[in-house]
Amino acid sequence: MGDEGEVCPPPGEDRMTADELIGQVKFDDRGLVPVVTQDVSDNVVLMVAWANAEAIRNTFTGGHATYWSRSRRSLWVKGETSGHLQDVEEILYDCDVDTLLYRVRQKGVACHTGERTCFYRSAYRGGGKSNE
Repeated sequence: MGDEGEVCPPPGEDRMTADELIGQVKFDDRGLVPVVTQDVSDNVVLMVAWANAEAIRNTFTGGHATYWSRSRRSLWVKGETSGHLQDVEEILYDCDVDTLLYRVRQKGVACHTGERTCFYRSAYRGGGKSNE
């Protein structure tokens, strides 16, 4: 746990508080930022969701991945009802500070369909010759 009760700020010299991160994030016009969620054990992308400032604060202080549900218009702690919690180990941000990456320890499956990841269907696989 961090010095200020924060569970998952980035390690080392880049350590931030939730409010410092929120102050840098470029939220969209709805006050949201996309969050890619990745399993730390094997780097598999589990899901993509949205977060607002309150969700980011909640993730920092509670240690569980928290998102903003656009359909329910409320905070959503992933796995709160199913038990499939995401324990956040690290939060990274991209070069434009308009996308976050939650690196998590996933308990159970991440997808509401029962699949481990929401990205279980393939639309394209390279390696073959193109017909074009």
